[in-house]
Amino acid sequence: MIGLPKVFRGTAAIQAGLVTKGQLRGPRYLRLLPDVYTPTTGEPPGLADRSHAAYLFGRGRGVLSGYSAAELIGASCGSDGAAAELTVPGGGVRSHPSLLMHRDRLAQGEVQRCGEVLVTTPVRTAYDLARRLELVEAVVALDALANRGRWPSGRTPGFDPAAVLKLATRYPRARGRSRLPQVVGLADRRSGSPMETRLRLVLLLRGLPTPEVQYPVLDGRRREAVWLDLAYPQLRIGIEYEGEEHTRSERVLRDAARYTTLVDAGWRMFRFTKYQVFLEPDEVAATIRRALARPRDSHQIP
Repeated sequence: MIGLPKVFRGTAAIQAGLVTKGQLRGPRYLRLLPDVYTPTTGEPPGLADRSHAAYLFGRGRGVLSGYSAAELIGASCGSDGAAAELTVPGGGVRSHPSLLMHRDRLAQGEVQRCGEVLVTTPVRTAYDLARRLELVEAVVALDALANRGRWPSGRTPGFDPAAVLKLATRYPRARGRSRLPQVVGLADRRSGSPMETRLRLVLLLRGLPTPEVQYPVLDGRRREAVWLDLAYPQLRIGIEYEGEEHTRSERVLRDAARYTTLVDAGWRMFRFTKYQVFLEPDEVAATIRRALARPRDSHQIP
């Protein structure tokens, strides 16, 4: 219906004459939270829509934080089913089973506007997620936010992960604060995606040397660079995460030429999928450990 936002308050829409109570109860609309609705599409609402619903539910007394803030900032790093998160410094918003509510303090400069909602800044969002997530997912979140997050001015893309430690000095008694140095020590803002971070950590947490991240290999003939997700340049070992986008026909054709160029230049290439990263991390690490132990000119199959 014209004039109806994607996520809206039911009472406001009724008062504006855009819908009726009966229509809201029918199959055309999905209730996300009390008095907050979205048109039914046949697909589960994504985190961005559920986060907007949480903000409306808070009636301006809350700030979107955690995975919700990361999603709207453009640094998506949570699972498809991640709960919408709302930080309410002064209270006054009732809890709800589908909403993750926080009652932490938010200092000046830790909140910014994102469209029509308020969200925690990239650094504050990273600080919150890094304190409460398990180690791998904490690094994933920090990498994503440090890579893509922007300061409120919008002028400087990303931030140094160590900024999280500086912010932490404001809250010396905060829960989870002691683990931040470990998370920051493993972070790398150059990481191209959450899965690339997870692949890198598969290697690091199993004792392998730190690889280069987003390493450029110059193709002199074409006068362009081929970028590798991870690399050990001295041994010409390249490591790539292969996501679903690599299965599209056009991408397959481009990847074929890309890998031919790398192999022709003497690179040994290793490609891993989400199934190996999540289900066979020890084997992934063992594969790269064997590669590191073999001379570059050795083609012996172990």
